[in-house]
Amino acid sequence: MEDFSHILLFKTNIACDADKALVYAMLSNTPGIEKWSVDLEDEDRVLRIVSHSYCHQQIIELITYHGYNCCELI
Repeated sequence: MEDFSHILLFKTNIACDADKALVYAMLSNTPGIEKWSVDLEDEDRVLRIVSHSYCHQQIIELITYHGYNCCELI
């Protein structure tokens, strides 16, 4: 069975391209984040992060510190 524990999913309030650009600047400069994306078309504005270094709580703290709502998507 495949292990997907390194793929972290979040519901956010990242709403537009300007928000996405700010998140890009933040996440692209964060060591340990291998890949990320945010789906602006989804009603939950799903943020997907691939990381073997971070847990959900660490990402939530990082995103909320920068002024966005973020919670684990289960």
